[in-house]
Amino acid sequence: MELEAIFWGCFVGGALYAIISALLGDLIGHALGGILDFLSLDGHPWMNPTTLVGGITAFGGAGLLLMHYTAIGAIIVLLLAIISGVLIGGGGYFLYVKPMSESENSIALSEKDLTGKIAEVLTAIPAIGYGEVLVKVGAGNTNQIAASFDKEAIPGGTRVVIVEVKDSTLYVSKLDPY
Repeated sequence: MELEAIFWGCFVGGALYAIISALLGDLIGHALGGILDFLSLDGHPWMNPTTLVGGITAFGGAGLLLMHYTAIGAIIVLLLAIISGVLIGGGGYFLYVKPMSESENSIALSEKDLTGKIAEVLTAIPAIGYGEVLVKVGAGNTNQIAASFDKEAIPGGTRVVIVEVKDSTLYVSKLDPY
């Protein structure tokens, strides 16, 4: 009966942790203001809360199922529950946590990627000096400082092609109308 209580505690505790962290995780984190940061296990990425709590919950659930629906002895049930917890926690790490930590989450614009793109002159570009162009990038637009690549004036509203990017300035040429 003691083993069943351990399984129930792990299963219910893990489920409650998941519900509370999903609903109130950010609120609690901000309210405590970093008081619990010492509990962070930054040096061991596989030991993050998602992985650990997932494994503990799986351990408890597997133990309960094995105890109630099989005729296996308590020691074997305990070993199989541990294996289940490790496999499910490890699976959660390799299938969710690790890929999400390596994913790129940036909408940053690389100016080097603008070379060859078409733009429209917003502020006239003098032969020697700077103006402004509007470039369509992905689902949005960006305004950038531009200068004439050919050293000729380019009036506002003209379609141009970005020839070069140097020192955060786009060097543009008039787009031939052909």
